Amino acid sequence: MLVFCPILLQCNLLTPVTAFTINNISITKQYVYSVLLVCFVSVLCFLFSTYIEYRVIAFLLLVTVSVTAVLFDILPVLLAAVLSALIWDFFFIPPHFTFRVGTTEDFFLLLMYFVIALVNAVLTHKIRRVEKIAMQKEEKAKTVKLYNTLLNSLSHELKTPIATIIGATDNLQTNNVKLTPQNRHDLVQEISKATVRLNQQVENLLNMSRLDSGFIQPKKEWSDISEVIYDAVKRIEENGIQQQLVINVNPSIPLFKLDEVMLEQIIYNLLNNAVQYTPSTSRIDIMAINHADVLQVVVEDEGAGFPEAELKKVFNKFYRLKNAKPGGTGLGLSIVKGFTEAMGGIVSLENRKSGGAKFIIEIPAETSYLKNLKNE
Repeated sequence: MLVFCPILLQCNLLTPVTAFTINNISITKQYVYSVLLVCFVSVLCFLFSTYIEYRVIAFLLLVTVSVTAVLFDILPVLLAAVLSALIWDFFFIPPHFTFRVGTTEDFFLLLMYFVIALVNAVLTHKIRRVEKIAMQKEEKAKTVKLYNTLLNSLSHELKTPIATIIGATDNLQTNNVKLTPQNRHDLVQEISKATVRLNQQVENLLNMSRLDSGFIQPKKEWSDISEVIYDAVKRIEENGIQQQLVINVNPSIPLFKLDEVMLEQIIYNLLNNAVQYTPSTSRIDIMAINHADVLQVVVEDEGAGFPEAELKKVFNKFYRLKNAKPGGTGLGLSIVKGFTEAMGGIVSLENRKSGGAKFIIEIPAETSYLKNLKNE
């Protein structure tokens, strides 16, 4: 029991604990904490030494060393092992308050304790190295997968509009005399649509880069929610959509102090997602509701909705549904989540009972019913 239990305890606790211990504590503090922990347990054992047999105290000290092995690097653990052996010998092994060991049995017990404590530290160090290598391999695999996903998405989403622009401009330049006014108008329209699509993908990549960097800060100002929604709707309608967009905003809704640009991009991305996955004859509703100092924006559509198993995954970066249409980078909804959380809000998704998806954005913000504050 004395030999194996601490090592088993160490192995069971190692994986979940090391993520927030050794990497976050300086080596100097590790030395200090390991010494303090051993001393603290030793003082407690000494206070109850009349009730606890000294061999049991050895077990408690060995468990303490195992805990330090889980928490700290190898050198502080070796220090804790040596210190605990010396303390056990000096204070607990008869005769007390001397390093002399009274019996041969106690001598071998002390020697075994010392060896087990050192082996414990060495094994912990090796396990941690193996764990680190495994984590690095896993992170590398995830990075490669993410990189391939991004390249596959961008190869379509960026090359397609660029090819359209190059083809249309080439026709305008080489066949200018042969083209009718209608032909020129159609080519210009193709260039315009391709440019909008290209700009949208570049914006998504830039926005995701800002979110990943962690430096994004909302620029809060008094905002008219109706104007923000109408601006987003105007942008989406410029893409030539056919769905019916219905806006429902109470005229008396107050001004909210938040980032207009972020909110408009959130609404635009939600509308763009709804447009892509709903029939052209369907209806998309956009609502803004005021709950005390919380703005709630709801976007509902009449599409097929989302599989229940994937509702919590759709906001992940580069995540696309298994039955998604070709193209797309899977960044739109992750940007929605990132911008919403950057403003201190939350986003949720649920399927409507009547069919379709319902996105709910809730952002806490200061409110004011004085419209002139918007221009302050």
